[in-house]
Parts: sequence; structure tokens; C-alpha cells
Amino acid sequence: MNTFNIPIALTWFRVAMIPLLVALYYLPTDWMGVSVRDTIGAFAFIFAAITDWLDGYLARRWNQTTAFGAFLDPVADKLMVCAALLILLDLGRVDSFVVLIIIGREITITALREWMATIGARDSVAVHWLGKFKTAAQMSAIPCLLFAQTYYGIDFYLIGQVLVYIAAVLTIWSMCYYLHKAWPLLKGK
Repeated sequence: MNTFNIPIALTWFRVAMIPLLVALYYLPTDWMGVSVRDTIGAFAFIFAAITDWLDGYLARRWNQTTAFGAFLDPVADKLMVCAALLILLDLGRVDSFVVLIIIGREITITALREWMATIGARDSVAVHWLGKFKTAAQMSAIPCLLFAQTYYGIDFYLIGQVLVYIAAVLTIWSMCYYLHKAWPLLKGK
């Protein structure tokens, strides 16, 4: 079966954007300024988030879902979110405990899903609405925090701070939900 298609190409594009986003924040800002850098970074993240939605939509619409795409898509998402959070941590725009909560949950649930798949019980920890809301809060908070400016009276940094704390709460809640769903199998094995 062919594992290369437009949805997978979009996912690979998102993976390729990660080092570009990191480089953007670690290049000298003399030639573009912090405001321009932050604007470009926020829009790059938004573009990556849109490709995340688009690749899934196209894969389902065109019936081009593959096992490789199902593996690569969440990995690309987690790498993008983790890279952005580490940039924000370095810039002092997000608290370290929020980053630890979010990244720790991603590692824990990814490992749980992998283990559940090996015992044939992956459906027990299928994506739930809590996980979707957590992702939506993260994907909204991060570009606001990358931008971190007031524009037309809208304080994007403040909005990002509120959203990242909502994301942290949803992160803990969704992790507890998934662990609770898996607990009977964890206890039995």
C-alpha cells in the first residue's frame, strides 16, 4: 500500500516547520525585531495547526488513511506543541509547571496508548471530547503566547495565559480520564 499521499505530505510539512520555528526564535532579532519575529512565529504555528486539521480531513474525505499517517500525525502534533512550549518557556511566557504538566501528559498518554495497542485494547483509550478540548485550548493558547502583543486593544498575551491554564486543567482531567479507562487493564496485567 502506498504510504505517501497529500495528507501525509502535509504532516511531513508540519514536522519540517518545527526546526524553522525554533530557528526563528533563536536567530538574532536585529534585522526583523521582536514584534515581527513574534508575529511570524504565531502565524507559522497557526498555519501548522490548520495543516493538522486539513491532513486529517483530506485523509478521511479521500479515503487515504494509512497506518503510517495515523502514527505520524499525532507525533507531528506533539513535537510541534512541545517545541513551541519550550520556546515559550525560554522566553518566560509560560510557567515551567504548565509545560511539565502538558509534556508529561503527552508522554504518559502516548505510552499508555502504545501499551494498550500491544495488548489489543487501544480502543479503550480512544480520543475523547476532553482530549479534543485540551488540544483546542493548547492550539489557541500557543499562538497567542507566541504573538504576545496587544493588537486593537486585544491583549493576546493575557488571552494566551488564560487559555494555557485552561489547557493545563484539561490536560490533567483528560489524563485522569484515560488512566481511569485503562485502569482495569493496567491492574489486570
